[in-house]
Amino acid sequence: MEQVLVKAAQLILSLSILVVLHEFGHYMFARLFKTRVEKFYLFFDPWFSLFKVKKGETEYGIGWVPLGGYVKISGMIDESMDKEAMKLPPQPWEFRSKPAWQRLLIMVGGVAMNFLFAIIVYAGVLFVWGEQYLPTENVKYGVVVGETGEKLGFKNGDKILSVDNREIEDFSKIVPTIVLDHASSVQVERDGQRMDIPITTEDFALLLKAKGVFAPRYPFEFVIGGFAKESPGEMAGLQMDDKIVAIDGQEFAWWDEFQSYLASKKGENIQVGVLRNGQPTEFTVQLGQEGIIGIANKHQFSDVFELKTIHYGLLASIPAGISKGVQTTKDYLKQFKLFLMPETKAYESLGGFITIGSIFPGTWNWEAFWMMTAFISIILAIMNLLPIPALDGGHVMFLFFEMISGRKPGEKFMEYAQIAGMVILLGLVLFANANDVIKLFK
Repeated sequence: MEQVLVKAAQLILSLSILVVLHEFGHYMFARLFKTRVEKFYLFFDPWFSLFKVKKGETEYGIGWVPLGGYVKISGMIDESMDKEAMKLPPQPWEFRSKPAWQRLLIMVGGVAMNFLFAIIVYAGVLFVWGEQYLPTENVKYGVVVGETGEKLGFKNGDKILSVDNREIEDFSKIVPTIVLDHASSVQVERDGQRMDIPITTEDFALLLKAKGVFAPRYPFEFVIGGFAKESPGEMAGLQMDDKIVAIDGQEFAWWDEFQSYLASKKGENIQVGVLRNGQPTEFTVQLGQEGIIGIANKHQFSDVFELKTIHYGLLASIPAGISKGVQTTKDYLKQFKLFLMPETKAYESLGGFITIGSIFPGTWNWEAFWMMTAFISIILAIMNLLPIPALDGGHVMFLFFEMISGRKPGEKFMEYAQIAGMVILLGLVLFANANDVIKLFK
């Protein structure tokens, strides 16, 4: 429960920051072109607001419906659907009275702010924490394969060499590269032989829904470094620094073999053989239905694998942040294209607030928080550029029509388009969150 609350807190804080910055982008350009901003709200406020204060001509507040936020710009058909104001003659301070190029900048201001913020955050994270990853060449014991990996043809111990004969420096980028670049094959070393594993269109549907395809395989070496709450192992008499050497008299060469054996003994008694101060001894442990002993390994991931760390100075972090922002945008656009390919069934992986919240870690980590916030900022920017009425992209689409044709769309048409766009958006939100609920029961 604690992890759920931490994830929810990070999601709310992240979205609140991004919504305020997005709306500030619109607000900033509106004020620059002397366009009146009547309201600036975090969250929506139908019927009442949680907080509001008026300064000058603008009311600032916090609504009670946590689905975004808005700025209400005078003379613009927006979420407020203020049709009465639109019946009055245009005033010099209104949005509709401004030149098309100014209205265009006001509309793209929010998206521009999201992209700029993501780049600044990436640069800041790289400057403060640097960048650490596991080089593919350092995955010296091959991979341990999940259910999806087995279906694709991978086996435990395979060493990943390349994707479409292109080496991937960062091990964590292998699966995203397969999916986003529509790879046709993966090259592996198996039992000393190089071989190709073909990737089909049907495989992409599996990869998009998979939680784990493969992970680095590492040898079994377990020295107890901690206990979980109500640990079956601790209650059985296991102690810190005990070295586990066997379960039920069986020794293990690989960590995944140890985990698989425990999973097969859920709810049963097992005999845990350990070395304590160099002396062998044995304990009977009653496993719960989760099939875990409730102990932590003193040996860390970094003790087994050599990670690569890149440190950035202040000046170097700026182009690195820009590069990371651009690459993240490209990767997300590739991912977005998958939704237009029904054969990949990418629409089944579309998620709502639960999916977004789940990508945050269960413990508060500022580096992870800012990295995820930058990523979500890019997502919001791209989604807002979709040519759907009620989104910034819809307004931009109509503005381009006006700039090309020299004619403004009629205000009645804009009202109907806004309503249609809001219905489409509501449908997408319901679909995405319904997917989340369905996944919970699978």
